[in-house]
Amino acid sequence: MNFDFSDIPNQTGRIAVVTGANAGLGKETAIGLARTGMKVIMACRSKERAESARTEILDTVPGGDVAVMLLDLSSLRSVREFADTFRKTHPRLDLLINNAGIMVPPHSTSEDGFEIQMAANYFGHFVLTAHLIDMLPDTPQSRVVSLASIAHKNAQIDFDGLRSGSGPRGGRAYGQSKLACLMFALELDRRLRRAGRKALSVAAHPGVSCTELVRHINPVLFALLRVTLMPFFSHPPAQGADPTLVAALGPEIQGGQYFGPQGILDMRGPTGPARMRPQARDKESAERLWALSEELTGETFAVAIEGHEPQIQD
Repeated sequence: MNFDFSDIPNQTGRIAVVTGANAGLGKETAIGLARTGMKVIMACRSKERAESARTEILDTVPGGDVAVMLLDLSSLRSVREFADTFRKTHPRLDLLINNAGIMVPPHSTSEDGFEIQMAANYFGHFVLTAHLIDMLPDTPQSRVVSLASIAHKNAQIDFDGLRSGSGPRGGRAYGQSKLACLMFALELDRRLRRAGRKALSVAAHPGVSCTELVRHINPVLFALLRVTLMPFFSHPPAQGADPTLVAALGPEIQGGQYFGPQGILDMRGPTGPARMRPQARDKESAERLWALSEELTGETFAVAIEGHEPQIQD
């Protein structure tokens, strides 16, 4: 699809939150948004790494409006603290980019009892969105963009495992978390539509890109893949961020759309509508996942608020 930053009107005055903006796709997304004049909040776990990335972003976009706020998505306490601070210091939120993620780390559980990939990739973003959704102005330019993955294609949601704290590990857990992100994006948009809201929920995936997401892969195997197969099946983070930027800024985007690379096996290439597997479109399973997520996190999603004008809290 045709997308040119020169066609995007100046975004000065608008506010975006990008989770995991200190590296890889998140940093490239932050650069793209900063170039439009938008204020970009880098929501990151490490202050040191985030400040270093902010310096690099401002070297690329001199005069950009970029700030750092601390957020650990694997901790629901941290998510709530971030959301409370954001609400006290910002009048609204125009774009929420649910980008941050981890892939196949050593098995562990979060402080809330979730498998760590589900905690950071899905549950943290679910709660973050629940706390900030009513701050989005009610226009089609207001969007929640959730990052999925081609790894969703072979995944299923283990509902019993989510409830019990067991379930898949490693790559299977990663695929489950990204399927959950995609199902969430579609279900959120359905609920926004039913509530009569104009704000959009959209999804994107980067294909295959060499980012810090792969830091837990065996280094010898990764080095071998990097010089043999990856040049043919991957693209740089700057190109991997294109689907996210299209979903966030595209002028004719509709709620519930899913964007990704159009090349071989959806791994690289120009951005366009992405293919999703039937399990991602299963409305009954999405409603079940939503209800279980509210139960397990203790959050109720207030998407039906209408005519609300968010105010800076004292």
